[in-house]
Amino acid sequence: MNVAATKLFEVVPLSKHIGAEIRGLDLSRPVDEATRAAVYQAWLDHTVLIFRDQKLTQEDHLRATSIFGEHAGIRRPPKYFPAGFHRVLPGIMFISNIRENGEPIGALPDGEMMFHHDMIHHEIPDKATLLYSVEIPSHGGNTLFASGYSAYETMEPELRAKLEGKIAKHHYNYGSTIKGDNRGTEAFAACNHPVFRTHEETGRKTVYVNRLMSTGIEGMDDSEAIPLLEKVFDHAEKMEFVYSHQWRVGDLVIWDNRCSTHAREDFPADQRRLMLRTTVKAGVRPYL
Repeated sequence: MNVAATKLFEVVPLSKHIGAEIRGLDLSRPVDEATRAAVYQAWLDHTVLIFRDQKLTQEDHLRATSIFGEHAGIRRPPKYFPAGFHRVLPGIMFISNIRENGEPIGALPDGEMMFHHDMIHHEIPDKATLLYSVEIPSHGGNTLFASGYSAYETMEPELRAKLEGKIAKHHYNYGSTIKGDNRGTEAFAACNHPVFRTHEETGRKTVYVNRLMSTGIEGMDDSEAIPLLEKVFDHAEKMEFVYSHQWRVGDLVIWDNRCSTHAREDFPADQRRLMLRTTVKAGVRPYL
């Protein structure tokens, strides 16, 4: 894979289908408009960007988020906010297994998490998520990113034809990491979106269903819909379409929720993991 060099930074692809590392850019300092534009284009080109060895304050994290658009804030019912939310600036969320006085300080504490699109259960899902690593376990906890573009473009024509133009149903209980695990709270959100959506900026078609949150297809009996969706999940999660990110402290990772899914590998529950998450607001509802 070729390294794309600019006067501003290097873009180093991390796999054939998805992911690139940005080298030579310190996000603890403001960046100029030319750099912002170049980073944004690299993100559209590669779907997932990795910035290693960053030393970011919460203010820095929010400023880096603004490179990609307007902050989306936190769309969870306040009743279910874990204990740590008062320690972060508005728009930042703890993803953590740490407990203090018996209370979790963050959401999605530990264990494996199925492939999913963030916020697909909302009418206008967020377009991007940024995750910054503060504490990581000694092993495990990798995040897997799968290209929805590649999944769509290589899908068996017969399967794709059966689902082209169809609308999928999505449902999510907050806190659940595996469908039906009963770990989520009673708070949930649900919405319907195209099985295959068009990315409004690149114009490319992408798979827009996932194993964790997609539950059926409008106008189709579950006896037919579920097996079709399972075939799509199996295809979209093939390792040839996946980049596996092994976290280091100081990593900032941003992914495009419109054209990728991500999953989390298991990690030791007795080791601390702390991430800071922000999201970027989308401008349009997903369309065919």
